[in-house]
Amino acid sequence: MKIKFGLPKEDPTFDEELIGDKWTPLKEPKSIGLASLLSIPFMLINLIICWVVIEATSGLSLKDFGVTDSSVTISINGSHLLWLLGLIVVHELIHLIFVPHFIKSKKTYIGITWQAGFVLTEDIISRSRFLVISFAPFIVLSILLPIVLSLVGMLTPLMKVLILFNAIASCVDMLNVYLIMTQVPKKGRLINNGFKTYWKAA
Repeated sequence: MKIKFGLPKEDPTFDEELIGDKWTPLKEPKSIGLASLLSIPFMLINLIICWVVIEATSGLSLKDFGVTDSSVTISINGSHLLWLLGLIVVHELIHLIFVPHFIKSKKTYIGITWQAGFVLTEDIISRSRFLVISFAPFIVLSILLPIVLSLVGMLTPLMKVLILFNAIASCVDMLNVYLIMTQVPKKGRLINNGFKTYWKAA
């Protein structure tokens, strides 16, 4: 595993090798901006699912966001930013722990840029493992976590906001899930060259 502070770049030579070995490029957005735009429907779906979970466990009201009948109060301080940074780190670490042999792998990367945090492996993984890696942070942080925190009386307004933020931030993961499920056979395998994804049937 390697830590990076910039996005891994595609290797043109490796690209030629993969094409020559019959790997098929996944039809996917060519930029983070386009991926974010295409992810908006998934953002709304994630938000609704998470909202329903929080509402069912402890309730959710506008007061949790600083909105009352007479005023709107939004308070952001340094600790809130640290909580947000911590959420991003935990989100990516959850991705990471589901990557096979991530500790020993020399082709697995974790990093953060001004655009986003990321986890990337250039090792070959199965379609099913890719889906687990993609789903994991949303399920753990935006579905299971509010249930657990509610049971122990720790689902505070701040935690609700962070959990909802994670649901929103997971939208690109859900776009990736959709692309893989609609293009890659069930027993297929995947490999990355930078952020460019390829697949091959079993």
